[in-house]
Amino acid sequence: MTLATEPTTPTGPTVAKRKPAARKRAAPTRDAARTRAKILQAATQEFSAKGYSGGRTEQIARRAKSNIRMLYHYYGSKDGLYLGVLEEVLGQLRQHELEWDFSKVAPLEGIVQMFDLIDGHFSAHPELRNLLAFENLNKAAHLKRSARIPEMSSPVLKLIGSLLQRGEAAGTFRTGIDPLHLYVAMVSLSYYAKSHAHTLSRIFGRDLLAPDWQQAHNAQTHQMLIAYLTPSPSPSNTSRKKTP
Repeated sequence: MTLATEPTTPTGPTVAKRKPAARKRAAPTRDAARTRAKILQAATQEFSAKGYSGGRTEQIARRAKSNIRMLYHYYGSKDGLYLGVLEEVLGQLRQHELEWDFSKVAPLEGIVQMFDLIDGHFSAHPELRNLLAFENLNKAAHLKRSARIPEMSSPVLKLIGSLLQRGEAAGTFRTGIDPLHLYVAMVSLSYYAKSHAHTLSRIFGRDLLAPDWQQAHNAQTHQMLIAYLTPSPSPSNTSRKKTP
């Protein structure tokens, strides 16, 4: 499956540029930092495959080449570890969405490119799709306890809101589009066709994970976004008759 890792746009050559990376700190040398990271990585694999209820801390510790005592030392409990996993995978999505500078990009191109970023991230991270599905089954029981996740989401909505305001001012967007509604629509158009691809493929007899189908779906989604964002022709223009 071809994974989209950078935004593309059918409407012009201008694309968002990746913001300069912040200076990285020296890699941690303490065993504690490495152990904590290994536990989190092992927990991500375990919980994304089996969910919270099916995930086993013993298996996580074994996969991380650690022990139960260290797991509880760093994360406090199975609940704390699971919440840490959710915050990590959603934090990676937010970081990916915000590391591009859209200030020099035309608003319509910016929204389409942001969709491509979201779509590429969901393609590249099936563990995120699985964890979101499990957490939805649990009615966001663990996400409710996170203060970090709502804080991470606010800058994304501000970025979309800024693009919408610029588009309205330029006359390229219709008025009254809500940033949250638009973001949820973009995530839905990306997430659903991937997370439900196996069942939909079986139901309709088509391989929805095939690269050509995914590319066609992406192109159609671009068209849907553009049609939704741009103003409709005024009735006077569409109904005007030519005079003899």
